[in-house]
Amino acid sequence: MDPIETTVAAVRDVGTDAVAIEIETPSGFDALPGQFVKLSATIGGESVGRFYTISSPDTDGTFELTVSYDPDEGGAFSEYLLSIVPDDPITISGPFGNDYYEHERRVVVLAGGPGVGPAVAIAERAISDGGDAAVVYRDDDPLYEGRLAALAAAGADVFVLTEATALDDSVADVRTGGGDEQLFVYGFADFLGDAEAAIEAAGGDPDRVKSENFG
Repeated sequence: MDPIETTVAAVRDVGTDAVAIEIETPSGFDALPGQFVKLSATIGGESVGRFYTISSPDTDGTFELTVSYDPDEGGAFSEYLLSIVPDDPITISGPFGNDYYEHERRVVVLAGGPGVGPAVAIAERAISDGGDAAVVYRDDDPLYEGRLAALAAAGADVFVLTEATALDDSVADVRTGGGDEQLFVYGFADFLGDAEAAIEAAGGDPDRVKSENFG
């Protein structure tokens, strides 16, 4: 999809140093949770863009992106995103990515940091589609606590761990090894390494995991 200008529908705090940006879905745009889009802006006369993963279960009417930031290390693009308000124009292109939800019967999503955005979206969509879901999320300052609680209430297996907690036991608890189960991993490189090791320890094949490295 070529770059297209649309509109910001809402901006919400979702935890410490993180916001959810809700965007009006342009005509002809369709994506599944776990895919990502590119946001673009002209800053100081220069075109700048960043990629963000969709963190809503669908794109009907609007869709959501999770933006986390370090208040002590803000760049020009982060400052731009944090300054936007509802009704502001915003330019997107996409969707992109290969490792996303494709209507699997059971999803197990391991997430670190802002990776919880696509994690909750995939789990919500799987349950809405009549499937099963599990989320293992590691973060000392969790985001989306309300959505995680709602998932647990809807029957999903939800584990929220501190950064000091190993993933092995939780991954072993939620992985069934069934042929209708798909594992996903979203987070930064160190988390992906820990997740892949935990999956292998639980008898899984890291090469069959759908994953996205946030940097």
